[in-house]
Amino acid sequence: MAFTTKYIFVTGGVLSSLGKGLASAAIGALLESRGLSVTLQKLDPYINVDPGTMNPFQHGEVFVTDDGAETDLDLGHYERFTNAQLGRDNNFTTGKIYNAVITKERRGDYLGGTVQVIPHITDEIKQSIRLVSKDVDIVIVEIGGTIGDIESLPFLEAIRQFRADAGKDNVLYIHLTLVPYIGTAGELKTKPTQHSVKELRSIGIQPDILLCRTDRYLSRDIKKKIALFCNVGENAVITAKDVDCIYEVPLIFHKEGLDDRIVELLHVWTRAPRLDAWERFVEQYKNPLRDVTIGIVGKYVDLTESYKSLNEALYHGGTANDCRVQLKFIDSETLDPDTCSGIFTEVDGILVPGGFGSRGIEGKICAARYARENAVPYFGICLGMQIAVIEFARHVAGLEDANSAEFNEMTPHPVIYLMLEWYDEKTDTVQKRDANSAKGATMRLGAYPCRIKPDSLAHRAYREEDISERHRHRYEFNNAYREKLEEKGLIISGESPNGELVEITELPDHPWFLGCQFHPEFKSRPRKPHPLFAAFVQASLKNRNKKG
Repeated sequence: MAFTTKYIFVTGGVLSSLGKGLASAAIGALLESRGLSVTLQKLDPYINVDPGTMNPFQHGEVFVTDDGAETDLDLGHYERFTNAQLGRDNNFTTGKIYNAVITKERRGDYLGGTVQVIPHITDEIKQSIRLVSKDVDIVIVEIGGTIGDIESLPFLEAIRQFRADAGKDNVLYIHLTLVPYIGTAGELKTKPTQHSVKELRSIGIQPDILLCRTDRYLSRDIKKKIALFCNVGENAVITAKDVDCIYEVPLIFHKEGLDDRIVELLHVWTRAPRLDAWERFVEQYKNPLRDVTIGIVGKYVDLTESYKSLNEALYHGGTANDCRVQLKFIDSETLDPDTCSGIFTEVDGILVPGGFGSRGIEGKICAARYARENAVPYFGICLGMQIAVIEFARHVAGLEDANSAEFNEMTPHPVIYLMLEWYDEKTDTVQKRDANSAKGATMRLGAYPCRIKPDSLAHRAYREEDISERHRHRYEFNNAYREKLEEKGLIISGESPNGELVEITELPDHPWFLGCQFHPEFKSRPRKPHPLFAAFVQASLKNRNKKG
């Protein structure tokens, strides 16, 4: 049965970090479980064109899509919870919208007219929403920021207009708000929700459904009170209860009747929801048979949102092995040869993630050396692979002071360097770049093919020879050193089909030591863990058992 595309707009009030991204993703999961096709989009109010050059301390992780878009971390939630394949059109910012409008104005598209927020900016926002509307039943659009923020006003005005454009029965407004429990009073307080909805209504949007973030299930009396003061049906007040496992959110929403209310208000006929797979995953996640501890060596350890996809991929790998993964974040600036042994005796596996800049690099090299010399499973991702190559070059291949040109332009042995020219098999073009190129222009972004060497560690994990993985990096393995490093035992187990770009390196005679130039965490899903993470966690479990 064909449907007219329906739209769900998700807004948030009271304060930030309530979980609009997770709520949107969970809604997508619920609707997919009922047989509907969905896509999701994030509209962000900041003026940056994209989050690619933003500090992880401010913005958290940059999530990369197959088409090479650098996007908000919420797109990672969307992909993990649903089957939607997202790209650059699934994330728009104020900067991206204004840039498009100004480009059109300079080109003369507005025929000399006065360009204004209404209608030009709002029309551009509405057009960005329509870009992702093709061939799906439901489009879920999350509006970043908090109701009352001046930056969000053009987006809110655009979605207010959207109901008139698309039709009342085809648009649904869901508002996420806070119902705090005040311990001293011994009661839940609904006033923040009332004020948030009042603010939303003042700009012309009446929410159809309220998601109330709270630490306990709302009583019928509380729901009735919220419904009365916020002008919604009592069955449209949904408890968004705190959970230990984020993948439990769709189950909580279903228990509260959210999906029933959505399909009713949008006039959509669907099958009964099928949530067995979610229930099995949550059961495994919450009740594992064993534990394993993974040490993550990085420089953003005080803000774990910087490694959101990485953390989730490790949890997925843990569930695949029926174990709970405990994460131990280790500041690489605190590591040196003297401190490693004391710190790493507490972990079962060592992971060095991606990153940029020279801060903490020597500590990461110490971590790779400790893992190599002490038979501790090691997983190097992007920069983590490069670190492993540098360490091997220095301490096994005898290339004194080997380094990456990113960290030391004068190194005598740049085993990692900025490749000035390379053939891009994805676009069938020769790419050229140099150190003075714009930051984005020097990046290898998005999905690239990789051919895996048979009988390798990588091949045993993937069980296939041709794969595609997402990249976000600037520097590459220097092929001038390939023969020398391979002679000393380094295994190149994954490369581009033409052999020009090194993608995976391994060490022989080691329980599990692998580095990959790409970011496998971006493609891991709770119900389909990434094979490299599953294999790494399995090796770490064996190491834990060996230690007794």
